[in-house]
Formats: sequence, structure tokens, C-alpha cells
Amino acid sequence: MASQFETEIYEQPDVLSKFLDHRIGDVRTIATFLRKYDPKFVLIAARGTSDNAAIYAKYLFSAFLRVPVGLAIPSLYTLYNQPPQLHQGLVVGISQSGESPDVLAVMEEAKRQQAPTLAIVNQIDSPLVRYADMILPLDCGQEKAVAASKTHTAQLLSIASLVAMWLNDDRLIRDLSPIPEYVAQVLQVHERVREIASQIKCQDRLLIVGRGFTHCTTHEIALKIKELAYISADPYSAADFKHGPIALVEKGFPLVAVAPAGKTFEVMKAIIQEVQQLGADTILITNQFDLAADPSRILPIPTELPEWVSPIVAVVPGQLLALCLTIARGNDPDKPRSLKKVTRTI
Repeated sequence: MASQFETEIYEQPDVLSKFLDHRIGDVRTIATFLRKYDPKFVLIAARGTSDNAAIYAKYLFSAFLRVPVGLAIPSLYTLYNQPPQLHQGLVVGISQSGESPDVLAVMEEAKRQQAPTLAIVNQIDSPLVRYADMILPLDCGQEKAVAASKTHTAQLLSIASLVAMWLNDDRLIRDLSPIPEYVAQVLQVHERVREIASQIKCQDRLLIVGRGFTHCTTHEIALKIKELAYISADPYSAADFKHGPIALVEKGFPLVAVAPAGKTFEVMKAIIQEVQQLGADTILITNQFDLAADPSRILPIPTELPEWVSPIVAVVPGQLLALCLTIARGNDPDKPRSLKKVTRTI
């Protein structure tokens, strides 16, 4: 019998299709307001998996909208009582549950300072909605597994949709439509992931490396492997990786490289070749299939996948890897130790 986590991983194509079918009108309305408002900066409040979606938003808003983006420091609002000035900014809260007190505190302060607020949230009856001028529901249905999957990819899709509509760019808007089908294709790699997991299940540490838009993907895959398989998985940008962590790599050391085609590919290719020479057991999430000495170590993503939306698809093999490692190590993916579905931190 499939775990709840696995079931929800496989629900993602339908969840993403539903979002595109039913929420694009909401996205367009929000984008129209934001285009007119023209914020001078964006501040994003999030925790956990949602914080990894916030990293994606930081990249997209900065790259496409040319707007400075920062991730909120909740302790300034909850412990130090020294929040920054938010005048002329947009404050975004990203949350599955909409209940985390620290995210709520950032949004509440934004409302106090009369800065426009946007909630990207799955639970539309949550406290977060009370502090939101604009609401973008994810419509994922209840996510029962402690480890998030479908809410994460829905968050990423909502962010990509908002950017495409904000710019009113037909090419970017067209890039959104195939995403549910791309995710469905990637799920077919499950058996290969299971084989890889059985071979590396005794490892207590691994690295995940990416660059650019997929920086959020490295963080999300690492989080899933840590919280479910109890393996110390560390995410790095390819640039930061060269500034020290590469010293960890030796023969047999497992390393996951997220390397879609695009502007960061040549950098990733050089890193992959270097760690392969060092003897790393390199697992590749890529659509460039000549990179691996061992083709069984490639977890393919669609060749036509645009780089800017690649995190929505490339994270799925990472979710499957976390699932398979967890089961291979004898753990229950639906009962991670010391964790609850809703984490309330200040």
C-alpha cells in the first residue's frame, strides 16, 4: 500500500492542471494590480518547504521583474520588535497551513504599515488570509503527509504564473501549460530512483548541487531527504560548492547534481566532470544525457523544459529519491520523527 507521501507525489500533475485551469484568472487580477502599484521591493515571509519556494520567487522576481527581493527575518518581528520599514514594498506570505506565528507576524506588521500583502496559501480559511490584501489559493486539497510535495510544486507554479502575468509575456505564459504533463513524465523514473536508493541507502551524508533557478531545488531535495531518510543532505550553489564543500568529495561519495539546459549548464557541467574525476557517485537530474559515465545514474527531465520553470519539474525526482531512501532505510515516510504537519515557530 502506498504511503500518503507517495500518493501526494503522484497527485501533482492533477493539482498543477487544476491550478492552471481555475486560478489563472486570480493570478491575472493580482498581476494587474501589482503592475500598476510597481513595488520598489518585495519581502517574502515563509518557513520550511515554503521558504524554498521563496528562494524561487527571489530568483524570478529579481531576474524577470528586476525588483529587489529579500527573505524576511521573522525574529525581527517576533523577538527583537525591530521590523524594517516596508513603505513602497510588497510583502508576500507563502505557507501551506497559513498558521506559522512568525510568518503571520511579518504579514501583520506589513498591514500595520499599510504595505500591500499577498498570501500564497493552501488553507484559505487560515489566519494568514486575515492579513492578506490579495489571496492566491493553491487548491491542492488537504495535504495529509507531514512532508510537503504537492503544495510545494503548486507554490512554484503560482510564483511562475504570477511573473508571467505580471509581465504579460505570451511566451512565458505558454511555457506554463505543459508543466503538468512534464511532471507526469518525470514520475515514470520511479523504478530507477528505487534502484539508486537501494545502492546508497547506507550513506549517512550526501550533497545536492545546482545553480541559478534550481538553487531552490537543491534546498528542497535536501530538506526532504533530511526529514524523511535522516541523512545529512547539504544543498549548495555550484559557486559556493567550490569555496570549500568540494573538499568533502571522495571516491563513492554520493552527490546529486541538478543540471537542466540553460545559462547555468556549462558551470554545472564543469562541476560534474570535476567531481566525477574525484570518484563521486554522481546522480544527475538533467535533460542533457551525455553527462553521466553511467546512464543509470541519470534521472531525466524533459528536453524541451525551459530553464526558468525547471524547478517545478526537477524537484520531483528528488521527492522520489527521498521517498525511496526512506523506505530502503526502513523508515515510515508518513511518520518522520520529531515532526508535525504544522510547525508553529516564532
